[in-house]
Amino acid sequence: MKSILSIAVPLVVASIAKAAIVEHWWDITYATANPDGLFERRVIGVNGTWPPPQVDVTVNDTLIIHTHNSLDQPTALHAHGMFQNGSVWADGPSMVTQCPIPPGHDLTYEFNITQHGSYWIHAHYMGQYLDGLRTPFILHNNPEAYTYDEEIVIPLADWYHEQSDVNLDAFLSQYNPTGAEPVPQSGLIMNTHDASFDFVPGKTYRLRLINMSGFSMFYVSIDGHDLDVIEVDGVDTERETVKSVYLTAAQRVSVLVTAKNTTDTNYYLRADMDTDMFDTLPEDLDYNLAAPVYYDRNHNNFAAADDEGMESTFDDITLKCLHPAAAVEPDHQVNLTIDFQVTTDGINRGMFNGLPYFAPKVPSLNTMLSMGNLSYEETVYGPQTQAFVLKHLDMVEIVLNNLDAGAHPFHLHGHVFQIVGRGPGVYDGNQSLVEQWYLDNPVQRDVVQVPAESFALIRFRADNPGAWFFHCHIEWHLESGLAAVMVEAPEIAQQRLKMPQEYNDICEAAGISSTGNAAGKEGLDLKGAPHGITLIYDGFTAKGKGAMAACIIAALIGMGSIVWYALADPEKKAREIRASKAQ
Repeated sequence: MKSILSIAVPLVVASIAKAAIVEHWWDITYATANPDGLFERRVIGVNGTWPPPQVDVTVNDTLIIHTHNSLDQPTALHAHGMFQNGSVWADGPSMVTQCPIPPGHDLTYEFNITQHGSYWIHAHYMGQYLDGLRTPFILHNNPEAYTYDEEIVIPLADWYHEQSDVNLDAFLSQYNPTGAEPVPQSGLIMNTHDASFDFVPGKTYRLRLINMSGFSMFYVSIDGHDLDVIEVDGVDTERETVKSVYLTAAQRVSVLVTAKNTTDTNYYLRADMDTDMFDTLPEDLDYNLAAPVYYDRNHNNFAAADDEGMESTFDDITLKCLHPAAAVEPDHQVNLTIDFQVTTDGINRGMFNGLPYFAPKVPSLNTMLSMGNLSYEETVYGPQTQAFVLKHLDMVEIVLNNLDAGAHPFHLHGHVFQIVGRGPGVYDGNQSLVEQWYLDNPVQRDVVQVPAESFALIRFRADNPGAWFFHCHIEWHLESGLAAVMVEAPEIAQQRLKMPQEYNDICEAAGISSTGNAAGKEGLDLKGAPHGITLIYDGFTAKGKGAMAACIIAALIGMGSIVWYALADPEKKAREIRASKAQ
């Protein structure tokens, strides 16, 4: 470890872009924290402190995070929303693009900043970001698309008092047959329960709202103020004035707010949790969060509440991109039906197309880069890796049919996508079922909310060779199996990408093969690849049929005996009975 400090090191180049190397040293450690003021608990932080430091970069910079794992369990980091063009191994999801970092080991994440907007960095291993390993990641543009005086980064998050592994064990249990998710104990604004803001009259503020929750959705507004939406998930949008916005787990929204010209009134910024998501609503859960917005801290005159909360009329799908891009007819379609059912292990699991995701024994990226022509065989990635192989530069349409009674936020790594259509029920290709098409200039983002018992259609260009995770960003649902892998242009990836040796070394340190198929073998021998937990068979198995046949035969014998007895000579039977009694 070189230093516990996070520093930016200028790169001296003759460049108008003023590119810099932004270099951080992160020791992933345990710490203690009590952000909701109700319960002190062990958390996962950086360099012995919590929350982890915010990361700021500018377009054309290079970000380097030297990571050391001081935990007693593996870990991995994901820079949410990064395309990672040419650096897919730095994307972070465990057993998709890398092996997890074992305790006591190091791994360097390095990639170029080619995007701008509001993002976040979080753990991508076994629910760890619910234990606190998450932080805003801001990519500044020069110049920004809109003018403002000041920006305020506002992370929102749900908060649990129990460790995530304990909550996972309770969630993924035979004693939880309905699949009820753990309900958080609190919600946080700015990583605390007592956040506040100061506005200067006449100033225009950019509020970068980032939902870093593992479960909860938030509705955000400021009493007495309009919000002008200008960005979603790193994509600049046409300015649209609204009273409130919603952010499901992992979504980001930037709004401009112009401060009033008087200081005689203060206001509240409100962040209301979507309580429809919770199976139970604890009496002690404060789900209507509020943080004062002060124009003058010397008085306590607050405006009346005009909070819309869950009655919000905001609709992100109607937003327009600032730089218009029409939808393109798809070359390839991937159909994903979302459901939750009890599986053969007795656990209620999330699944696509009737099959829950299980991570392979070799990261999918490593399989793609090491299996030659077999990398085009979807089976090589594992029986339950839910791999879909995509051709280079195809326009891909994903049909998301949600059979579940709850809404789900789906995130595609390595891309933004267009949201081109939606509707109630199940989409089977009948275009008349689409409630409304958005084709002229559809909104683009990297997380889409699919409401309960409805469908959404998204499209993206397969222009980024690699293995990209696609999953529900409710962490409980991801860990239960609601995930798939988009394997994009294997041949192009093999030609252009070379896995850094450090990533192979991490696999070796973890006792994981860095080459081969999902079972860590060559060819299509997948014996040993994780699989076998599926939907309970709706019908008779071979054993069941045998048992049924045996029951039928026994029943027939029994009925035959009764008939035979009834048809026997009654006089003879009477004599036999009398003789028996006489003896």
